[in-house]
Amino acid sequence: MATLCRPAVSVPEYVITMEETLELARSRHPDHPQLPLALRLIENTGVRTRHIVQPIEETLKHPGFEERNKVYTAEAKARVPAVVQRALDDAEVLATDIDVIIYVSCTGFMMPSMTAWLINSMGFSSDTRQIPIAQLGCAAGGAAINRAHDFCTAYPEANALIVACEFCSLCYQPTDLGVGSLLCNGLFGDGIAAAVVRGQGGEGIRLERNGSYLIPKTEDWIMYDVRATGFHFLLDKRVPATMEPLAPALHNLAGLHGWDASDLDFYIIHAGGPRILDDLSKFLQVAPEAFRFSRATLTEYGNIASAVVLDALRRLFDEGGSHHKARGLLAGFGPGITAEMALGRWHRTSEMTA
Repeated sequence: MATLCRPAVSVPEYVITMEETLELARSRHPDHPQLPLALRLIENTGVRTRHIVQPIEETLKHPGFEERNKVYTAEAKARVPAVVQRALDDAEVLATDIDVIIYVSCTGFMMPSMTAWLINSMGFSSDTRQIPIAQLGCAAGGAAINRAHDFCTAYPEANALIVACEFCSLCYQPTDLGVGSLLCNGLFGDGIAAAVVRGQGGEGIRLERNGSYLIPKTEDWIMYDVRATGFHFLLDKRVPATMEPLAPALHNLAGLHGWDASDLDFYIIHAGGPRILDDLSKFLQVAPEAFRFSRATLTEYGNIASAVVLDALRRLFDEGGSHHKARGLLAGFGPGITAEMALGRWHRTSEMTA
């Protein structure tokens, strides 16, 4: 049975604090009629620090879509391999043991995909399958886990590598002055994460079931407007309230498995913002403490898009994991509005050899 092993996570060295973000908003938009509202919304995110791939002075410039994509490509190639190698080491596998690489990102574009570059650069076999996913946004972290689970179910001896690389700061658009855009300028951060799903062996979450759900008629609530200047992120004000229709999907998936989504041992949830976590606590009827790993990611890194679920899982590992056979739920949310959900039990190899 497929096991999701310990993720490796890295964030860039440049840091911007909440205080610096608020001061930038004040200095750059002093006459904005809704500046007080935007400042209040940014403060309410609870994001204390974010890491960005360039110094803030460079981030605030806009040299054009072409130059920004060159930065994305160069920084991904410079930063991803070390994270991948840590994930392989933590899972106790070699590059040659990997049968498929699932690469997710919504903040830059490469063709051939980063998967091809990794195969050529890190010693993966030339017959390694490639699954690049570019248009699921924040939900792609959950989708990558689910596609790895599917692959290892179809090929029980196989191993899958998941890589999430998000440089949200490269999508900053200085001309986007809506309240939603100003809020996003204080919410999103940059990060890279990788994890191995082993078809056999390994310690972590033994994946048992996965599912997807799309809220009908919400495809324009989270979207990119692609222009000559790049990706312009559009966020509808109704997005924070989406947990009310998504919570039943989580309950239904757990029910199909004979579980109660309100009575599990751990929860690894995409931290899109504090309202998402607060509402999910309410509608799933679980204590707010259940989402402490997701809140920690949001506080320390901001919303790092598809990498959030892997970082939240990394924090569970850092805490010592859960007890053997503990039941848990993973979920990522993104454009569509889409939920990618998975159920699994914590697996300790020491329990099998004791």
